[in-house]
Amino acid sequence: MKEINKTLSNSIRALSMDAVQKANSGHPGMPMGMADVSTILFKYFLKFNPKNPSWINRDRFVLSAGHGSMLLYSLLYLTGYKSIGLKDIKNFRQLNSICAGHPEYVKNSGIETTTGPLGQGISNAVGFALAEEILKKRLGKNIINHKTYVIAGDGCLMEGISHEAMSLAGHLKLKNLIMLFDNNSISIDGPTNLAVSDNFKKRFESYGWSFIEIDGHKESEIFKALQKVQKAKKPTVISCKTKIGYGSPNKSGKASSHGSPLGLDEISLVRRELGWDYKPFEIPKNILSVWRSIGKKGENLEKRWLKIYKKNKIKLNNSLKNSFKSSILEEKKNTVKEKKSLASRKSSEAVIKSLFKKNNTLIGGSADLAGSNNTKIKNHKIIKPGNFDGNYIHYGVREHAMCGIMNGLALHSKFIPYGGTFLIFSDYCKPSIRLAAMMGLQVIYVMTHDSIGLGEDGPTHQPVEQLSGLRAIPNLNIFRPADKLETIECWELALKNFKTPSVLSLTRQNLDPIRNKFTKENKCSSGAYEVLRTNKKINLTILASGSEVNLAIETSHKLAKKKIYSKVISVPSMELFDVQSRKYKNRILNETKFKISIEAGSSDCWRKYVGDSGISFGIDEFGKSAPYKKIFNYFGLVDKKIAIKSKRLIKK
Repeated sequence: MKEINKTLSNSIRALSMDAVQKANSGHPGMPMGMADVSTILFKYFLKFNPKNPSWINRDRFVLSAGHGSMLLYSLLYLTGYKSIGLKDIKNFRQLNSICAGHPEYVKNSGIETTTGPLGQGISNAVGFALAEEILKKRLGKNIINHKTYVIAGDGCLMEGISHEAMSLAGHLKLKNLIMLFDNNSISIDGPTNLAVSDNFKKRFESYGWSFIEIDGHKESEIFKALQKVQKAKKPTVISCKTKIGYGSPNKSGKASSHGSPLGLDEISLVRRELGWDYKPFEIPKNILSVWRSIGKKGENLEKRWLKIYKKNKIKLNNSLKNSFKSSILEEKKNTVKEKKSLASRKSSEAVIKSLFKKNNTLIGGSADLAGSNNTKIKNHKIIKPGNFDGNYIHYGVREHAMCGIMNGLALHSKFIPYGGTFLIFSDYCKPSIRLAAMMGLQVIYVMTHDSIGLGEDGPTHQPVEQLSGLRAIPNLNIFRPADKLETIECWELALKNFKTPSVLSLTRQNLDPIRNKFTKENKCSSGAYEVLRTNKKINLTILASGSEVNLAIETSHKLAKKKIYSKVISVPSMELFDVQSRKYKNRILNETKFKISIEAGSSDCWRKYVGDSGISFGIDEFGKSAPYKKIFNYFGLVDKKIAIKSKRLIKK
């Protein structure tokens, strides 16, 4: 049996080194080092079905050390996933190949998440494990009872996000989470002792994780460790001492096998060393049939599970059901009646209260700023250590981990996670936001204190360039609502965008209503629309977003007294406006020669609308610490100063 398992492992090594060599690019060392561990995991423990990669009760397998992607692709091909054939393996790292340089999420493929930026996969895995526990509590352990396995390398554990994610996982006692640490002590620059002298055992135990050390090439030790974690009481790290590039006579255990092809001569020596007497990409039928039988076991597992599922189908469907429409309409009607000045963060809180009147898959949270982000309501049930009967997570001061975990929650099933922090700290969140956009995940970021309007906390907390930076990310919608009605509509759009993450950029300061009539129509859905016109014939278009729409309206009225007539365009979402028809965009932008924009942030992203002849009123330097009205005046963002400059523009 040991001999056949070693041969199975060698088939992973062979495919990995051959694919990297053919591409003349890639990382062969990690797949060769972790082949033994992965073989034992897939053969004896991992619950999966290649015929149905989206089986909800499958174990999740995450490759956080995404540079070793050939390990994952080899396993998916060998076990019989239709998503990856031998042709795809041969096209590793080639244009449009599913076998990309780092794993890229493809639904129903076996590739559970996009990884590569080190440590991100760890936080995703925490999200997967957390989602499983929440769903298990809702449905019962007979229906939901799977685990999450994540392979992480030395680099993943050097990145700070690993600390944040593992700390929270230990606190929550996620016993269904197992990390397989590829402890090969090699990074790109050489031995890890160039930069690291951590005591891993003490580090992980301090988080509240169990820690097991094994030889990653000894089958008995691998098996016993994986067997032990099946009944774990807390998350577990299995530290697998491996040799990077295992089987390579001249490069194993060295950095030279990390990020470069082994070379044809060395590959010949590896074949001799491993006793692998086959041509490149050749997997003998008898070996492939063993691998396929490993994959086939999952079919029977799912069949047995389906018998239980059918008895509880309604319960499962109801637990993953959303109905937001009535809550949104009710809140809009109430808002029109109230006619209150309200900070958009408070408006967002009101929306959340309405949404949680009915059961749904929303999972809320905040990075220790719930009172400021207004993300938490009385009806929320808090998810606590060992108790997952809830819908709100206290992430602690862990923005990095929060956003990575939310990606895992969104990937797991139909959960819609939202998490709050200040807009300035989107810088901490950006790698995870970027990956959410890349994967097309429905994740909602509630980011408050969105401008110099937060006042006295000063430039360290006042976002200036953050909106422009986020707007540069493809497939990400940035919403900056101007009042409560717009906030409701932006929430509605975020809940309808199943394949696009959304940022809700919200104010600390109060905003006056810009609309007072109820309509079922979502005006924010066009991205930009007219909210005020001071005359039928106008000679100025004023574009603004968020808190500055009120300022635009005040400026428009002031100009009208000087017989300069204008229209005010609220722009809650540039992304949605930019995809409107040319006819609609012309109607908004080209009615007048002169255009100005007003936003208390970087002005660069507005120039595409106002053109060379227009003026973008914004802030292209860091803010100031003072009461917010004084800061707005200091930067010229007041109606009087804008009106004077606008008048000069038109009189040119």
